[in-house]
Amino acid sequence: MNGPTTDPGVASAAPAAAVEPTGVASAAPDAARAAARAADAGGVAPLATDLPNAEERAVMPAGFRALGAPIGIKRSGRPDFAVIATTGTPAAAAGVFTRNAFAAAPVRLTRAHLSETGGDGPAGSGWADAILSTSGSANAATGAPGDADQGHLAASLAAALGTIAGRTLAFSTGVIGTRLPVDLVAAAIAERIPGQLAASDQALMAAARALMTTDSRPKWATVRLALPGTDGTDVPVTVCGIAKGVGMIHPRMATMLAVILTDAAADPGTLHRMLRGAAARTWDQLSVDGDTSTNDSVLVLASGASGAAPVRAGGPGAAALGRAIEAVARSLARQQAADGEGATTLITCQVTGARDDVDARGAARAVISSSLVKAAVHGRDPNWGRIAGAVGNAQAAESWVLEAAGLAPADAAARAGTPVRVEPDRLRIAIAGHAVYAGGPLPFDRDAARAAMTADEVLIRLDLGVGDGTGEAFGCDLTEAYVRENAEYTT
Repeated sequence: MNGPTTDPGVASAAPAAAVEPTGVASAAPDAARAAARAADAGGVAPLATDLPNAEERAVMPAGFRALGAPIGIKRSGRPDFAVIATTGTPAAAAGVFTRNAFAAAPVRLTRAHLSETGGDGPAGSGWADAILSTSGSANAATGAPGDADQGHLAASLAAALGTIAGRTLAFSTGVIGTRLPVDLVAAAIAERIPGQLAASDQALMAAARALMTTDSRPKWATVRLALPGTDGTDVPVTVCGIAKGVGMIHPRMATMLAVILTDAAADPGTLHRMLRGAAARTWDQLSVDGDTSTNDSVLVLASGASGAAPVRAGGPGAAALGRAIEAVARSLARQQAADGEGATTLITCQVTGARDDVDARGAARAVISSSLVKAAVHGRDPNWGRIAGAVGNAQAAESWVLEAAGLAPADAAARAGTPVRVEPDRLRIAIAGHAVYAGGPLPFDRDAARAAMTADEVLIRLDLGVGDGTGEAFGCDLTEAYVRENAEYTT
């Protein structure tokens, strides 16, 4: 899909409110929740949000430099090699990764290096000087030789930067079962690192393009904010993310490759809490095709180069930085759904009136993950029965996702996989601004609804009528092009 990612015929989508006191994202005010459930011409209004606006542009935060280039891993000759590095001291780092049992060598290396540098902090947090990304070979299901390859390249990158291998992280994407061309990548590191790393927006854009595989376009998002300085005055801060991933995407965090950079100062543990909560409400609510990759990784790095005072959980600036990270994550997730393999339409499902936010997110996720709903959207068919059927089968997320969203471990374990509370006589459904169901079928202009569904984004709105929970999820239509692209992926 090459059009805008927001349907001008509906109000902009908005993120689910948090269920936890994590400081990552605050709940929408009660008035906003009530307004979101109020009847309008379309039956239910789009959700409100308290997240800052994320611009779809790449802005390099202070304290980082990057490069992206073609080095011959891809037969197409497209960019396939990227490096993001700090300009000075190590950056605080945190990550979330695939749960696939075939987790690729770069995922294992990154987890290990964060563990080595993170001390007593939470798993998935530590310190980093650089990220190496290669595209065209997943280096997954390659056994011990694949791990050795990734370790060799970490050492090569550290040597070129004058740092240590344990503070280098890795991304890789491409065909599963293929090893990296180590000599080719090592030579590129030695040749390009000394003169091509740049602290410019253009360099970050080049790195974003080098992440891509089947993406039709790069994905980036930026939020500018002010955080308290050490003297109490406001200091400008940048949060910018880049991402790839338009296939093999389904909620089991993470669902693609993404890196968020900020020149804010924060310790690794604080960053990790922010990232986990943001991911639970954005990337864990994203599905293209129902498959979770072997290489999925999301990283956030904080250089501290802005001069703002260090952000700590519960302290001044923590909520603002957390919302900025979530806004960037949400924008990237929407861009990924809109660019899903073969897709022509972004599907956003927003839910209000659920028992709580856990149920709301479960209902939204069930709708955008349904192959029948995805096919109906592609055919511009306002078949609300597909949506009702998906909601009736909806379940809460897995326990680790619920914990990331703020539930206590015992509560998360108790709720995981439980059915979403749905009372058909209270359910309301609107498709692309047309009310189609309110405890029973509603008369509506089917031709007008079909016409509205030709927009670049189709908004499906549900109100479950049983509580105050809100949530959203993002997906795309299912097309013949998706089948063709994946039928010929290795040929």
